[in-house]
Amino acid sequence: MVHWREEYFAALAVRDESEKANISLYDAYTRLADRTSRTATTTTPSGPQPDVVAGEKKQRKPSNEPAASITDILTATRADLSEAQRSRSELQGRLDRVTADLGKLQKRSAQDQRRISALESERTNLRLRLRDRDEELRGKAKLLDDFQDELATLNLQLNMAEDRTSRLQQENKELVDRWMARVGKEAEAMNDASKFS
Repeated sequence: MVHWREEYFAALAVRDESEKANISLYDAYTRLADRTSRTATTTTPSGPQPDVVAGEKKQRKPSNEPAASITDILTATRADLSEAQRSRSELQGRLDRVTADLGKLQKRSAQDQRRISALESERTNLRLRLRDRDEELRGKAKLLDDFQDELATLNLQLNMAEDRTSRLQQENKELVDRWMARVGKEAEAMNDASKFS
């Protein structure tokens, strides 16, 4: 995300560039105004006044030269004006291109900003889903551990029950054997007693 200072400095740079873009146009009009004022000074009928041009003094021209001088000045002024207009059209073209590029970049920046916002929202959503999934996995792992503990406890109880059953069966067999032996002895004793009677 662009920091506000960078946006501010970028806006200042664009402003400076647009203000300095027409500097040649301003200079051309300034030269034109200077020549016009010099022309007005040269053609005044106030008498022989010297005209200072570029630090040098010029003598008053003869009466047939002012017309030619005015024509030259007019031609030079028209040339300066056409040069200023050409410069203005070039600068206007550059300004139009820069404005179009700026519009494209601003549009692209807005699209990128929307895409960044969408991606940040998706990232937040995915982080929440991942956290929920981690909690679910931890819960299932705990449930599995509890189930394995319960299964181990039941296996232990089953083994103990089988051992007890086995022991009780052995005791029962021993009791039955002893009882059968006792009953057998009693039966033999009764048989023996019945023989003598």
